[in-house]
Amino acid sequence: MKVIVGLGNPGSHYQRTRHNIGFRVVDRLAEINHISISSRRFESIYGTGKIDSHGVALLKPMTFMNRSGEAVKKASDFFRIGIEDLVLVHDDIDLPFGRLRFKRRGGDGGHQGVRSVIESIGGKAFLRLKIGVGRPPPGTDPAEYVLTPFDENEESDLENVLSRAAESLMVMLVEGIEAAMNRYQRRGNLAGKKSSA
Repeated sequence: MKVIVGLGNPGSHYQRTRHNIGFRVVDRLAEINHISISSRRFESIYGTGKIDSHGVALLKPMTFMNRSGEAVKKASDFFRIGIEDLVLVHDDIDLPFGRLRFKRRGGDGGHQGVRSVIESIGGKAFLRLKIGVGRPPPGTDPAEYVLTPFDENEESDLENVLSRAAESLMVMLVEGIEAAMNRYQRRGNLAGKKSSA
């Protein structure tokens, strides 16, 4: 089984912010695969099901970002998974909007949710799917920037970005990480709509 965790903050106030794109990708993955994310446990909302023949638990911690690790640890212990079966989906300000990047190991990159998970589970060797939300404008505090909504142009492309991110996770499960990286990480176009010319 894989536990796929979307990072975000609970509450309608944060729902459409850049920091919550992890929640939205996991919601899209659940929608495509007809998995209901409605059970409450592990300080989270979660659902279990299958993607192809692979068992998954899709998890959205309700702890707020900087305590995400507490929920992830409880779920990991309950499902008895190793660190290699944990997948974290989160925003990344160092990637252009819409760019996807898989990474295993590494530091937290200044992301409070990733830091909390590393501290709580005592390791870094889990898989991350980073989703680019763009750099903050000059003079803008990154911590404030990630709590802002996407602009109009980004919002128009966001549905496509969410679908591509969900699809990349499905390919990772069914065909392996290399196939997912080759197919989704190296595209010239970011959101999948515009030509790379």
